[in-house]
Amino acid sequence: MSIHHANSIPPPSMKHTSNSFMISSPHYDENHKYPPYFDTIIAGGIGGSAADFAMHSVDTVKTRLQGQPHHRAPKYHNMFQSYRTILKEEGVLRGLYAGVTPAMLGSVPGTMIYFGIYEFTKRNLTANHIPEVLSHLAAGSLGDLAASIVYVPSEVLKTRMQLQGKYNNPHFVSGYNYRNTWHAAKMIVQYDGWSALFHGFKATILRDVPYSAIQFACYERFKKLAQQKCIEPGQQLPLGIDLLTGSLAGGIAGAVTTPLDVMKTLLQTQQSSNGSKKPVSLPTGTKASTTGKSTTVHQPKHYSGIMEGLIWNYKHQGVGGLFRGIGPRVFWTSLQSAIMFVIYEQVLHFEESMREHGEWPPVIKTKQWLHS
Repeated sequence: MSIHHANSIPPPSMKHTSNSFMISSPHYDENHKYPPYFDTIIAGGIGGSAADFAMHSVDTVKTRLQGQPHHRAPKYHNMFQSYRTILKEEGVLRGLYAGVTPAMLGSVPGTMIYFGIYEFTKRNLTANHIPEVLSHLAAGSLGDLAASIVYVPSEVLKTRMQLQGKYNNPHFVSGYNYRNTWHAAKMIVQYDGWSALFHGFKATILRDVPYSAIQFACYERFKKLAQQKCIEPGQQLPLGIDLLTGSLAGGIAGAVTTPLDVMKTLLQTQQSSNGSKKPVSLPTGTKASTTGKSTTVHQPKHYSGIMEGLIWNYKHQGVGGLFRGIGPRVFWTSLQSAIMFVIYEQVLHFEESMREHGEWPPVIKTKQWLHS
């Protein structure tokens, strides 16, 4: 989701009244109700997808670092060297932003689904006096599960196209050679079946659910400390503090869940068991180079489960193998989290302002235009 989907709002503290549940946060005081579902869904979709798009190039670097094979001399060594190499050899659109189309096709609907399910579940559980922490964890889990139907297939397509880079890439031969997103989906289904679009489903869920839980807990703690140290009661946190708290929360959550992210990448890019007979994704007559300066990433299938993969990876690559790409991952989750939270709140404020002037939701403005 990427909803990576750290794509969820900071869980606000709640207060029960005789009429409704009120929201208490730097942006909503006790005299405000929850924002309407429609507003949160739209704001979440914009915030999450905008953050994913902004950080896509860093995600590509992380994917290359994690996906390069252990049995060959690595082409990529760290975040900055990898970024420079990909930019120089492959450019921005075909290199650093390879796979951005499937990423956005999954991110926009995925984040909208996530926010909708998250808000609905959180509010209903809280209304039934379920403890806040449990309400947030359950809401985040259900939100991820619902959104995963959309974002897991997009993650598979995105990850493979990020490893591939541009079509007929001479610099990093991954074993994949897709012309575009549609061609990638068609070839995967043709040779591996529909189930291949959900490779790494369990790993993705097991990465995203704890990520969200850790992110929420850290964000709430940091926000509370900031409110105590930086502002007077009732005041809003400055934009810089909002960015910092979101960044720290995302960075810590990203670091802790890196081994699960590594396994997700490897499970989603393994070659199927019949891959030696017929390439999974290369057009007929095309061979993946395994010689020269290029690096072949498309590896035989070594494992089918998460724990099996973690053990195999540890035995062959040690602790370092479990944390491959931690630098760009933490960089990505930190900035993605900060950008998402800030944009989400700003869009909510914009929607609220438009609603006060009778111009939101859009259907109201449309009716006014039709009757004018």
